[in-house]
Amino acid sequence: MMEDVIRVNGNGCRADEGHISLDLPKTLWNGSMLFISVVFAIPTFTIDAFLFFLIFTYFTLLIGHSVGMHRMMIHRTFQAPKWLERSLIYIGVLVGVAGPMGILKIHDIRDWAQRQAHCHDFFSHRRSIFKDLSWQLFCKFEFDKSPQFYIESNIADDIFYRFLERTWRFHQIALAILLYAIGGWSWVVWGICVRVIVSAAGHWTITYFCHQNGEGRWDVGGASVQASNLRGLGWLTYGECWHNNHHAFPESARIGLEKGQPDPAWWVIKNMEKLGLIRNVGLPRAIESREDLIAR
Repeated sequence: MMEDVIRVNGNGCRADEGHISLDLPKTLWNGSMLFISVVFAIPTFTIDAFLFFLIFTYFTLLIGHSVGMHRMMIHRTFQAPKWLERSLIYIGVLVGVAGPMGILKIHDIRDWAQRQAHCHDFFSHRRSIFKDLSWQLFCKFEFDKSPQFYIESNIADDIFYRFLERTWRFHQIALAILLYAIGGWSWVVWGICVRVIVSAAGHWTITYFCHQNGEGRWDVGGASVQASNLRGLGWLTYGECWHNNHHAFPESARIGLEKGQPDPAWWVIKNMEKLGLIRNVGLPRAIESREDLIAR
């Protein structure tokens, strides 16, 4: 089993000291997707464009974000040959939230902050859902003293990932050209703009509710932010809604650990393992070895 990698050194830093400021590139990107969706989604609506939006949104978030970026790249819960690894990450880039290095930083800085004794509301999601969504979609957090962030060399030095990091927004243009050829402007609006803003807003909405007080068996000792499981949302969130499980066992490729916790991303991973496509699939460590876990 692979150990969960540590990319943040927060020695001497506080997760509750800093301020929120407007992130201009993020605002222009998400704001344009939101504006086009609000103005043109209804006028361009067609059944085929809507069905493509539903299928492609689920596919990119399941395969690219949950399996590829979250469970493989961020937490290293399994290993894949380079061709498959890059394919999964590329599908994750098509979600339209960030590039590979950007996703790593967004996730790991937030995770580090939540595991500190004190954490700013930007990372803890303690404000209203509308305030929190506006922060995550249009703003950034600037620490008074920033923690150091590292990316392991097999990702940081990979020429393909560096290319994706520089160009991740532009890959929507190539996809838009293809969609226009297939279905015209309705497919572009629904397959690009509506999909991207729904994916981003949906991601942060689930993240928000997963960090409110709720169901779960475990608390992480010393952490200012605990996670909860969201009953009934396993299929919709690819298994990511079992977030109390994930905080307790980030090394596990399986997040839906109990009966009645569907985990579609785990099913994909398990089938890839059966086909011999991946190896070293992680599962939860023994409870006896976890001094940091507190049973609720």
